[in-house]
Amino acid sequence: MRNRNQPNDHTTKKSSKNAASHTTKKAGGGRSANTNSAAKASQYTVDQPTELMEFLLLSMPNKGRNTIKGQLARGQVFVNQKETTKYNHPLKQGDVVSVEWMKAKEEDKPIGLKIVFEDEDIIVINKESGLLSIAGGEQKELTAHRQLLEYVRRANPDNRVFIVHRLDRDTSGLMVFAKNEKAKLTLQNNWQEAVLERTYVALVEREVKKAEGTIVSWLTESKTLMMYSSPKPNGGQEAITHYKVLKATKAYSLLQIHLETGRKNQIRVHMQDIGHSVVGDKKYGSSTNPLGRMGLHAQVLVFIHPTTGQPVSFKTDIPGKFQGVFGKSN
Repeated sequence: MRNRNQPNDHTTKKSSKNAASHTTKKAGGGRSANTNSAAKASQYTVDQPTELMEFLLLSMPNKGRNTIKGQLARGQVFVNQKETTKYNHPLKQGDVVSVEWMKAKEEDKPIGLKIVFEDEDIIVINKESGLLSIAGGEQKELTAHRQLLEYVRRANPDNRVFIVHRLDRDTSGLMVFAKNEKAKLTLQNNWQEAVLERTYVALVEREVKKAEGTIVSWLTESKTLMMYSSPKPNGGQEAITHYKVLKATKAYSLLQIHLETGRKNQIRVHMQDIGHSVVGDKKYGSSTNPLGRMGLHAQVLVFIHPTTGQPVSFKTDIPGKFQGVFGKSN
């Protein structure tokens, strides 16, 4: 992937999960709409046969589709006092639909990830260090993919979610998943072209004295799954990494890293190449671990949306622990 000039309209979209409010207007699809302020619930009576999602969209014109889907997925929608999660649940005249606006149950919240954006085609998450992206083989370990699959199937058991790209278990930050086959294929088949920017922050060992630079090498993978770097073409994949020093002491440096290509373990190998391994990365030469985790975070992700064809941009904060090693004075 080559660096490209970024459009001016790359605005980070906020998660639709946070869009709910407790204001209730008169239902457009029902006879009345009442709010029980004590329970933070809205209630509507059905005027004519329809499906639940269509009714809710008409009844709550100030709520987005994803907000309503979130309420359904979390079991906060009731038809005649019975919990209903299916968006196409049939309604008949006289049915009473209630929507609770309480926060999601703690046991329903994903562990080790936060959904930062969701629409009909994609889910973007901020993954914590230590969470596996997807399990291999018959592993039953808790993963980002497994939790998102459970999440989308609360709305409809037939829903699916597909992994588009991966982050190493000990790397935190932004990942995108597809919610249907078409979006998955569009993103996977054109990932290098679709991604306009991928920026990481890395805490590495010792002071990086050159303020910025570019690392170019060819990477090959061994049978033991180690990535090896060569300064000359050797049949491997070309890897290009750009870095800029944000902070530095004699002990550590905080780098902003732009990937021009996206190879497996690329940043980790290239940091070892220049003698500044990512902290906590024993596999690629680190001897220190001040964070209790690997010091790599996927901070910025900009890509072409698989359906709209428009750029979408997401950015997270630098983890506080990364800043903490430099002390308050820095």
